[in-house]
Amino acid sequence: MKGVGVVAALAAEARALGPTVRRIGDVDCLGEATLLAVSGMGCTAAGLAAGRLIEAGASALMSFGLAGGLDPRLSAGSVVFPSEVISRDGARFPTSVTWRERLLTAALMQRPVTGGTLLTCAQAIDAVADKAAAFRDTGAVAVDMESLAVAEVAAAHHLPFMAVRVIVDTAADRLPRAVLAASQGGRVRIWRLLGGLALAPMEFAPLIRLAGRYRTATRSLAAVGRAVLLTPA
Repeated sequence: MKGVGVVAALAAEARALGPTVRRIGDVDCLGEATLLAVSGMGCTAAGLAAGRLIEAGASALMSFGLAGGLDPRLSAGSVVFPSEVISRDGARFPTSVTWRERLLTAALMQRPVTGGTLLTCAQAIDAVADKAAAFRDTGAVAVDMESLAVAEVAAAHHLPFMAVRVIVDTAADRLPRAVLAASQGGRVRIWRLLGGLALAPMEFAPLIRLAGRYRTATRSLAAVGRAVLLTPA
């Protein structure tokens, strides 16, 4: 099979792309030309998932899902099609220009889209001050934990690469650590979330605010997911 291989860290993000048609080895098939691997959070997991997609026949790779906002102008639900993905240590990987342009044409019918640079970090940036510092130091408009690894695998195999990200927590939002602890392995574990809140009840208010942001972001993710499925690499 030749087509786009999509890496999503969380099952909730993957659902925005629609139902699975069939299973091919360790990856899901969403149609005639789209493969999906739910990796879990972080670069190591995302890189392994990207490798599985290539083994299953993917001829292009995409990192797809939610991101944290660094640019104060971006609200929850903002769609980011970055022109490049960077790391703190200076690594830079451009996204495919032609693929990005086709996605922009398809997605602009659904949601406004911004470009810029996407930063990938080993850990989520949860504090407002740290988000401001990352924006100032790197110029990146958003941050995630997986896209750089997918870009690295794509580059190693000389394949087109694209990242599609939707802002969930804005530059002004503190990200509750209980959410991060509950989201390992590709699925949100409710018992971990409740346990984290029990240990840190002061995170309840930020969690409620984040829940509203999440509903907005998932609507945007579903809208742009339709464009992804209809747009070849």
